Amino acid sequence: MTPQAADRPASRRAPPQRAAARRAGGAPRASGRTLFFFEKPSAMRQLQRFFKSPDTVCVAAEGHLLSAEEPGQIRPEWKPWRLDALPIVLDTIPVGYGANRSGQSHAGKVAAIKRALDGVDRVIIATDPGREGSMIAWEVLEHLGWRGRVDRLKLGALDDVSIRRAFAALAREPDSGERDYAAYLEALCRQYEDYHLGLNGTRAISLRLRPPAFREPWRFGGVQTPTLAILADLEARIRAFVPRDFFKVALTLATESGAALTLWHAPKERIFDAAMAETIRAAAEGWSGPLRVEDRDVRRAPPKLFSKDTLARRCAKRFGWDPQRTAGLAQDLYDQGYLSYPRTESEHLPESQTGDAAAILGGLAEAAPDLAGHVPEPGALVFRRGPKGHYVKDPGEHHAIVPLRKMPRPGSLGADLARLWDLVAKAYLAAHLPDGIDARTSVSADVATPLGGTRFTVTGSVVKAPGWRALYGAEAEDGADTVPGKARRDDPAPLGRLPAVRDREDATATEARVETAVTEPPRRITRGELPVVMGRLIDQVEDPAVKRALENPVNPNEPKGLGTAATRDAILPKLLKSHYVALNTGKDPAITVTEVGLAFMTAVRRVFPAYGDPVGRAVFEAELAEIGRAATRAEAERRADAFRRRTRVRLDELIAAIAGSPVLELDPSLAPEPARGSGPGRGGAREVRPPTPAMVAFAEAVADRKGLALPRDYRTHAGACRAFLDLHAGARAPGGAGPPGGERPPSPAMLRFARSLAERRGLACPPETETSFAACRGFLDAHAERRSEGAGRPPERADEPARKPRGKPGGKPGGKPGRTRSTRVGKTAGPARRTRQGS
Repeated sequence: MTPQAADRPASRRAPPQRAAARRAGGAPRASGRTLFFFEKPSAMRQLQRFFKSPDTVCVAAEGHLLSAEEPGQIRPEWKPWRLDALPIVLDTIPVGYGANRSGQSHAGKVAAIKRALDGVDRVIIATDPGREGSMIAWEVLEHLGWRGRVDRLKLGALDDVSIRRAFAALAREPDSGERDYAAYLEALCRQYEDYHLGLNGTRAISLRLRPPAFREPWRFGGVQTPTLAILADLEARIRAFVPRDFFKVALTLATESGAALTLWHAPKERIFDAAMAETIRAAAEGWSGPLRVEDRDVRRAPPKLFSKDTLARRCAKRFGWDPQRTAGLAQDLYDQGYLSYPRTESEHLPESQTGDAAAILGGLAEAAPDLAGHVPEPGALVFRRGPKGHYVKDPGEHHAIVPLRKMPRPGSLGADLARLWDLVAKAYLAAHLPDGIDARTSVSADVATPLGGTRFTVTGSVVKAPGWRALYGAEAEDGADTVPGKARRDDPAPLGRLPAVRDREDATATEARVETAVTEPPRRITRGELPVVMGRLIDQVEDPAVKRALENPVNPNEPKGLGTAATRDAILPKLLKSHYVALNTGKDPAITVTEVGLAFMTAVRRVFPAYGDPVGRAVFEAELAEIGRAATRAEAERRADAFRRRTRVRLDELIAAIAGSPVLELDPSLAPEPARGSGPGRGGAREVRPPTPAMVAFAEAVADRKGLALPRDYRTHAGACRAFLDLHAGARAPGGAGPPGGERPPSPAMLRFARSLAERRGLACPPETETSFAACRGFLDAHAERRSEGAGRPPERADEPARKPRGKPGGKPGGKPGRTRSTRVGKTAGPARRTRQGS
């Protein structure tokens, strides 16, 4: 089907069930008119040039035009935060008109779409591909009671060739609207769960579990809470990490031909026993014998193409952009027709697109003169197929992000848009260039020791053929990203060219020595890495059984993860707003979990462990995705109804578990004070809280008395200092609190330190320090040694999202819950939704 053919009346009639339900005054008449529903005016303008028929009508939304109503707007009794009113459960979520970024209501746009539908007998949804684009159109059509024929035009890109292919695919899918309705129902179910979990979980945990000293609500969500669990588990491993010395043995040799070189024994299983290292050194010191030399070519394939998350990670590393900025720029390039659809989880292209490469690369040579010298002739292009290559039979719902035939004119893009386009264009060009080839030489010596045979090796590597790396130069190594949250390996990098040594040439040891290294803690996950971690949860687990549970049999290239590519960027701003995490400094700042975040996760896992299990959540979301894969509308509706029932059961279980749990006992000093510019609703980043002078002095005294090494950030990070004291200073009082209704006593460790400090300084320890936590803390703060200069708080950082994150009912207890204009919308049955409170 051509775009012009889409202007003509449909050859098949609307489904009987829809025709029977046509409403009076709004029912489609046999006019032959077709309405195209776009997500944004920019995309509408890209396609309008194809439409010649006067019977074609085009309308454009502005993102989500409808917004979910807050509980207090539905029923006045739901406005106050009361535990006995929970759970608040709705069969459907009523909606009102949203507003644009200037605060103007979308009521006018919805009314204009209603007028445009009059006399139309076919709607073609042409919003961005994916469940969210489907929801933007369907929620309005459902709200207006549209019952005519609906088809789905899936625009993976907005260049001419891609547009024509999309229309051809539309002609081959007579049931595209039915399938798209399933995607809409999946999005609706995600919104349904998100709305109810945020509403009920946030209120219940804040009212029942949150200690009184914590004034901010403890916000809860189906995706953000398991994401926080990943970060909290990593934070615990970092804080519990104790550096250990390990040993490597160096062996310096003189060869028969007069060459000198040093070989190393640094096994994968590190040597932590100094006596073992010394035994190996002593045996190697007197070694002589033949060397073994191996020469081989090592091929290095180009990196994979970009998904939305891997592109965000690369831009964070290279340019310091947060993921939302990268997503916004990529969306802009897509809207202008320069990039394929950017909200994708795939890093592969379909094999059917191999024929596009020559034309696209030819255009690159003209659009980017600096790349022209690297573009090969069409017959020299390389096509790597299979999961380890770039082309697969089925890359999933959306393929990797790539440039299109439509090229930007040199200098026509802004600086950041040009940077992003160049990054994607280079990756696409590299994917079609030959492998790089390194000539690698390994020299090894086998040394007999009392512990058995021990191998010493050294490797040299030189570039034999640069291949795709010539395109990047020194930047070629940027593709070798380590797994986020893992400690870096200290494997020695290959040296340059080694001295000429023959295989079996004799050599004699001239020196053997032991060198000491120190283990490093796991690396913190950075802002740019978090979406990758959420999508590649399989890389964070070690248990083979758990890895198997996270595999995706429907699409092996995309394992089960948390959230979707379109929503992951909004999670970090929510965690920052709740003070659960903080951002450190740097181009791509690392994420630190605060004491509030750790306390919140402790409460969640104690009461309802399922919501603190990232793997369980990923499996749950994979089941949710089955709604969108339903082959028919009826099947999708059955699955959606089952999901809503399951959500209501989980809500009942959650509220019952919280209602029967005591308030979490926490140190009141851990309660956050809102940082300037980062209070609720401002989306700012929370400062990393430093320890008190007493905590620093106490930690130093404990370390000195026990001969322990202090954590490197004990002066600037309260969590690190507290974790050290909890581990080495002795237990606190049981439960951390005194008798019911009484004042909290100090911990035994605090008392010991206060007594020793008073004795050392010749002071009288006030009697109230024995029974009052506050009095003991005041005494310690007044008399403990001050921190050294420069150990203060790090500078504040703001994290302003490119788009407003989708909101959930929240706000402060007793007040009006916070409202975000882009809150997703529930299913409607007509202009006025009916709602009822569930059980």
